[in-house]
Amino acid sequence: MGTVYDRLDKIFPILMDKRFREGKGLGNEIGFYIFDYDPEDEIIVREHIEFLKQKINNESIDINIREFDLYEIMIEILENKGYLEKIFDMEREKGTAAILKPIKSTLRLTQKNDLVVEYIRDRVEADDIVFLTGVGKIWPIIRSHTILNVLHSVIDSVPLIMFYPGTYSGQNIRLCNEIDDQNYYRAFKLVER
Repeated sequence: MGTVYDRLDKIFPILMDKRFREGKGLGNEIGFYIFDYDPEDEIIVREHIEFLKQKINNESIDINIREFDLYEIMIEILENKGYLEKIFDMEREKGTAAILKPIKSTLRLTQKNDLVVEYIRDRVEADDIVFLTGVGKIWPIIRSHTILNVLHSVIDSVPLIMFYPGTYSGQNIRLCNEIDDQNYYRAFKLVER
C-alpha cells in the first residue's frame, strides 16, 4: 500500500498514455475512473490536481484537463438564477435540512434537464480528460453514484476521473470512509491503494 504521494505520482503517466485516453483495454469504451483517497489528504490531492492541470494544459497540445468542482457548479447555477441569497436566508431561518429539497429542485437533479449535467456536458471538448471534484463539499445534495450514473449517458467520448474523499472498492463507495454512498459498478479504480 503506497502513500498518497506515491499514488498521485502514478496519475500523470496514466493520463499521458494514449490507450487510456482512447479507452483501449476496457472493451474500447471510454472509462469512468475513481481516485479514492483518505479525507485527511484532501489538501494534498487538491494541490496535485492543480499541478496536473498546469503541467498538462500548459505543455500538451493534444489533451486538456477540464476540472468540474460540483460544489462550485452548484453555487454558480444558484447565483445565476438569483437564488443564492434566498438559499442563505432560508438556511439561517429554517436550518440546513430545509434547503436540501429546494436546491435539488432548482438544479433539476436527476431530471432530463439536470442543470449540473448540462453544465458539464456543454463544456466538455473532444480532447478533454474530465476531473470531477468537490464530491465531499456537495454531499448530500449531490451523491457521487447519482452524478456518475447520469453523466455516463452524456459523457461517453472522453475519460472522466472522480476524485473521491473516501473509499471505493470497485462496487461500494464510502464517503469519508464512513458514509455509504450506494453501490456503483461502472467505474474503474484509477490507482490501487
